Amino acid sequence: MNFKGTETYVATKELQIAVNAAIALEKPLIVKGEPGTGKTLLAHEIANALNKELITWHIKSTTTAQQGLYEYDAVARLRDSQLKTSDADVNNIENYIRKGKLWTAFNSEESVVLLIDEIDKADIEFPNDLLLELDKMEFFVYELQKTIKAVKRPVVIITSNNEKELPDAFLRRCLFHYIRFPEEETMRNIVDVHFPNIQQDLVSEAFQMFYGIREVRGIKKKPSTSELIDWLKLLLIEKIKVEELSEMDLKKDIPPHLHALLKNEQDLDLLAELRKRGGKNW
Repeated sequence: MNFKGTETYVATKELQIAVNAAIALEKPLIVKGEPGTGKTLLAHEIANALNKELITWHIKSTTTAQQGLYEYDAVARLRDSQLKTSDADVNNIENYIRKGKLWTAFNSEESVVLLIDEIDKADIEFPNDLLLELDKMEFFVYELQKTIKAVKRPVVIITSNNEKELPDAFLRRCLFHYIRFPEEETMRNIVDVHFPNIQQDLVSEAFQMFYGIREVRGIKKKPSTSELIDWLKLLLIEKIKVEELSEMDLKKDIPPHLHALLKNEQDLDLLAELRKRGGKNW
């Protein structure tokens, strides 16, 4: 049961080793990297490649660890007991417990892929609150006075954009991989997956412009792999010719559909200012 990437996802050798080590050691895998490098998509592709169900828990700033386990709706139970507006048996507490993503994953008869997406968005104590649950693959439900244990240990993928540092105690219980920005050879493989019949000369010219923008000093949000794919798609839709790109000088000309590569006004203004200076301090 080895992960080697898929037809739609190019995984480097280092990434394949990290994923397979996490599966073999039954440890969560923390995946970091620039936005747009395929961290979230990785869990989807692991599920596809290993023929497993994917359960996704999207983390927000207000998300608590308890929500991933379960929530007991005491208000609904009180309302039903007073108003008699529900057919639910108010004496059965289970009717008022909402299972979280971890409970769902633990209950599965087959091993699933559990994606905890963007864990760094939550409160700083969030990872610590899941230490034992992810380590032991079990948790206690106080309202029911019973322990929920994983039937089959899930493959746990945890993504982070490095907005907050994760606690050492949490990191010790996980494996780690940083998805580095793809080198040109890997990027060509990624492009070929998305556009099998694309003209390679067009890719070469587009790469020169794309990597040129990434190297501009002062760029706040460097264009990522996902932006490159969107940009190439627009170039193909507009039927931009290789000659049009090759004749452009990034220090003097505005590339077509620049808005697909740069996503904030500061970076657009920076490029405009550099063009005014004739590319000085590029």
